[in-house]
Amino acid sequence: MIALILAAGYATRLYPLTINTPKPLLPVGPKAMIDYIVDEIDTLDDVSKIAVVTNHRFASHFDEWAASKSGRAEASLPPIEVIDDGTTDDFNKLGAIGDIQYVIDKLSIDEDLMIIAGDNLFTYKLRDMYDFFMKNRKDTLVAIRVDDVEQLKKLAVATLDEDNKVLHLAEKPQLPRSTVAIYATYFYLRETLPMIRQYLDEGNTPDAPGNFPSWLYTRKDVYAFRAPGTCIDIGTPENYKDVCDNYQEILGV
Repeated sequence: MIALILAAGYATRLYPLTINTPKPLLPVGPKAMIDYIVDEIDTLDDVSKIAVVTNHRFASHFDEWAASKSGRAEASLPPIEVIDDGTTDDFNKLGAIGDIQYVIDKLSIDEDLMIIAGDNLFTYKLRDMYDFFMKNRKDTLVAIRVDDVEQLKKLAVATLDEDNKVLHLAEKPQLPRSTVAIYATYFYLRETLPMIRQYLDEGNTPDAPGNFPSWLYTRKDVYAFRAPGTCIDIGTPENYKDVCDNYQEILGV
């Protein structure tokens, strides 16, 4: 399995914090956001490589970060490869799904693929979701209960059956059908990966990663892992400060 961290965004809503620093490398407590994600990936059994896709503007930042990881106690981690998608701003970016396909092509990936947003801070255990995926061998999304309707309108929202199979999934719905929010953590089977190219070739949007599973569930079975806890979206300097001030309580560290 390859673990792919999406880190090619420009996080303009966080300016001026992210003018010269990519959002995943902003510190939260003693380490960068992305370090919390890598620590969780390190709990998975069969990850052979961690790929981090970023843009040309921030590629050197991630190269330095990856070198620091390999030079310390984290040397037991799977190898980290930083992939520069060659884009320079919001006007020529590939979009998250475009970046996923770029990495699949660049690395000739032909195995299961875990995909996670590089700015995800979450309180559930990635290992629990991985175990669910390995047991069921179905494409798997992470589902978290969100009761705030206005927040749901900004997320992907799913309707699940009693076995947690996806019956309906919509990205940023104006009328959410449930309180089941889908965040940007996905486990895809090897045989599903060619369907990402099909999705793009059909002219679908390459942007938010939740658009692909919204298309996929109508073509094959997709399941959701109901995760306890929460996933935190840091979108403004104000809520970044709040998370930094309260990270121990929020993350339980």
